Amino acid sequence: MAKTKKEKKIFVLDTSVILFAHNAITSFAEHDVAIPITVLEELDNFKKGNDTKNFEAREFIRQLDELSANHTLNDWIPLNGKEKGKFKVLMETQVLLEEISKSFLDLKADHKILNAALCLKKQEPTKKVVLITKDINLRLKAKSFDLDAQDYETGKIKNINTLQTGKNSLENVDSAVINKLYDEGECSAEEILEDQLPQHNGYYILKSNRNSALAYFNPTINMFQRVDKRSAYGITPRNAEQTFALHAIMQPEIKLITIQGVAGTGKTLLALAGALEKRREFKQIYLARPIVPLSNKDIGYLPGDIQSKINPYMDPLWDNLKFIQNQFEETDREHIRLTEMVEKQKLLITPLAYIRGRSLSNICFIVDEAQNLTPHEIKTIITRAGENTKIIFTGDIYQIDTPYLDTKSNGLSYLIDRIRDHTLYAQVTLEKGERSELANLANDLL
Repeated sequence: MAKTKKEKKIFVLDTSVILFAHNAITSFAEHDVAIPITVLEELDNFKKGNDTKNFEAREFIRQLDELSANHTLNDWIPLNGKEKGKFKVLMETQVLLEEISKSFLDLKADHKILNAALCLKKQEPTKKVVLITKDINLRLKAKSFDLDAQDYETGKIKNINTLQTGKNSLENVDSAVINKLYDEGECSAEEILEDQLPQHNGYYILKSNRNSALAYFNPTINMFQRVDKRSAYGITPRNAEQTFALHAIMQPEIKLITIQGVAGTGKTLLALAGALEKRREFKQIYLARPIVPLSNKDIGYLPGDIQSKINPYMDPLWDNLKFIQNQFEETDREHIRLTEMVEKQKLLITPLAYIRGRSLSNICFIVDEAQNLTPHEIKTIITRAGENTKIIFTGDIYQIDTPYLDTKSNGLSYLIDRIRDHTLYAQVTLEKGERSELANLANDLL
């Protein structure tokens, strides 16, 4: 039987896609790709700076320059690689479609891109034209003009419900096995799971009709080990999930950890407390977070010098440090040590942008609000890890503050999905809020 010929498509890329992934132009198999000239104009405004979006803009411009060697951008230029399509730049047309001019009072960049895509659709009636954008509002505008518009799906996880929580509950475990776990501290995987494969660095709640225990599967020795509730720098876990998270942070063999959970579950507090407890194993402790300005305004709108501008974004991290410090009296050695660590920059709280480009050796690196990072940013951070570095990402995948990320495309979800069940990696989801009864009431009912 002859193969059915696939419908040829032309994908028109918006600026938001390029800033998300500079190599997006190569992600559409045998189909063609079009870049409106307005996108290049917008990228020109992003090419300077040290943020990830500036890197993406520069890399895309270089890539386009290499691909277009010996061509003009008015041509359909072959993309490198087998079974790849072609690309071209859509020059700004003098013809402003009547439906566009009637619908919008101003001709801003989004509307120019939409106009270019609609014009291309008229010029290429035999091909399906699809606008690819991470801007939800632009997708809605395109669909109102009967233009197919889609999100950029590459790197997006398919099902958020399949993400590992790191916690497994096993019922009807032999009480003798649990007793052995208490007496000897460990037991074989076969004694608990029989013929099932355990999750590497997975955490288990084991229950029998007589007793129960918390356990961890250590892939290094291929054994289950008992997990005891223990404190870290004055902070004591309040539930099983917090106990698991603190155990993972303090486990030397685990180099990469993700802690996911809603507000008030203790993600950042546990990460910082665990790092402080193990401070002697590291040269420095970095606690960083991305700066996501409110109302999408640049921090330049804020008054004062650069330190004054970024301090409001770092306050939640300082709050966690103060909470830990206040577990002790001012005259206690632990209280004084924290102050000294900050003064000597052994403990550094800083915006994530200040970390980029640095080598991270002998460092415990905590990245807060990791759901506001792109997959590329997550990869960039991890690839900076040197010898004896532990990286802890904390965040809530359901609380996205950046306009072009969502639950399925943010870097934290991507990381949890892609590096599951690795011997260097552990994931723990915190489910129960422990901030206060009032905070739990808001999470549950509002």
